[in-house]
Amino acid sequence: MADPALLAEPFMQRALLGGLLTGALGGLLGSFAVLRQLSFFSDALGHSALLGITLGILLGINPTVVLIPFAVTVAILVNQLVKCSALPTDALLNIVYSSSLAAAVLALSLVETYRGGIQQLLFGDILGISWHDLGVIGALLVGALAYLVLSLRAQLLLTLNSNLAGSMGVRNGWHQLAFITLLAVVVAVSIKAVGV
Repeated sequence: MADPALLAEPFMQRALLGGLLTGALGGLLGSFAVLRQLSFFSDALGHSALLGITLGILLGINPTVVLIPFAVTVAILVNQLVKCSALPTDALLNIVYSSSLAAAVLALSLVETYRGGIQQLLFGDILGISWHDLGVIGALLVGALAYLVLSLRAQLLLTLNSNLAGSMGVRNGWHQLAFITLLAVVVAVSIKAVGV
């Protein structure tokens, strides 16, 4: 049986709040991502982010600082590859997923100075969430909610039928890019709590 006094500990309060905020972010964007058939895209992006963390470690920079720009860059590149490639989307995402994960694990095994442990990166450490992390997740939740509320009509049309959205004046490319960028930032920020 769980000890209720454990919830009085600050690290447990931060973990609980971090889990709630991350879950709200996932639910908010996840419903659109699943209906747009982007669920494997977010999974591939999460595993590709491990390569961004590894690059940060290799460069001697805080991995979190490298992670967000790396995840956004990968998301935009993969989005362009999906548009231009003759390969099926799942095949292309699988190539990105497995090759970036393999490159990250290989590069991480060569770094002798890294003491964080690959398990913490792979599985996350929700008990290690700081108040700063909660502020970032909370601000991202507010920003994502504001973006989706302001562009709800366009998001719904794009989710249901992108051709119809285009004929009704919705800028498909811009909204798709904005959504994928937002999804990449959410995946990058959530890694500390839930892992890749």
